[in-house]
Amino acid sequence: MSTIAVLITSVLALAVTIAPGAALAWTRSPATRFATLPDGFANPERIAADAAGNLYVTTFDTTKTGGPGQLFVFTPSGRLLRQVAVEGSSNLLLDLAFHPQSGALLVIDFASARVLTVDPVTGASQIFAQIPGSAGPNVLTFDRAGNVYVSDSFQATVWRTGPAGGMATPFVTSPLLGTSGVPPFGANGLAFDTAQTALFVANTGNDTVIRIPVSGTPLAAGTPAVFANSVNGADGLIVDEDDNVWVCANQADEVVVLDRTGRLIAKLGDFGGIGPDGAPNGLLFPASLVRSGNFVYVTNLALDLRLFDPDFTTGDSPWTSEVRRHTIARIGARIPPVQRPE
Repeated sequence: MSTIAVLITSVLALAVTIAPGAALAWTRSPATRFATLPDGFANPERIAADAAGNLYVTTFDTTKTGGPGQLFVFTPSGRLLRQVAVEGSSNLLLDLAFHPQSGALLVIDFASARVLTVDPVTGASQIFAQIPGSAGPNVLTFDRAGNVYVSDSFQATVWRTGPAGGMATPFVTSPLLGTSGVPPFGANGLAFDTAQTALFVANTGNDTVIRIPVSGTPLAAGTPAVFANSVNGADGLIVDEDDNVWVCANQADEVVVLDRTGRLIAKLGDFGGIGPDGAPNGLLFPASLVRSGNFVYVTNLALDLRLFDPDFTTGDSPWTSEVRRHTIARIGARIPPVQRPE
């Protein structure tokens, strides 16, 4: 047998030996297309679900100037149920969520640094809360008392209002919630653990997830600490019933799942190029996620970071500039098994 033949045989034998174990290391549940925005609308950013399983999506539409911002409602099958123009809003809408007590739909208008109460059918709106200072309100969540918490990407702060809104006051401010990175968004995704003993905050520019201990009535914040590093573009996050933290890694085109200790236990979804209709296959700069039924739904923001710094070119930049149709993806909500030491 020739030397080359021996080498090939050895490589094949090694592949057979390591392949079974390697296959168990990460099983990426694929991200498939759930819905597509109407032609001419771009950058789906945040997503929420109602009790019937309908999905509500706002757009941070960088292709337009002014307003009004748009809200899209999809049925559980992915059919567009309605498109709603949000009265008096800018084109840069971010998070949205239904208040757990009143049922009101709250929507963040990033450009005006406001939280709006929005009629999800007519689009009529009124101011729920104004965020003080040079604010960049991004994501909102609630405690059991119905108080509202808003992450501020520009002022390294999480703000709080009462259940009826009004003046926002600082809940916690920390250097760990600020950033000098690209994009210039610090505090972003926001969610409590199931017992409401901790508040998790994604810091996009720093690629971190921050854990803030909370206690008391009303809740008071303890000292923030880094829960996880190197989540590439940590963006929207949710916490499941087992206190696993699911995070959109927008610059890695994936969703990462961390257990309650911060151990990485899953990497879900991936990017698979641009389809013939100009829509991304899989995930492209995923920004937010929500769990509804057996699926986790993920918005493909498809944002070109050269908008913030012309010299900051990423591997995704050429792809995002080629997107013509903007999509929402979905991934099975089950966490695949991962191989662990015996």
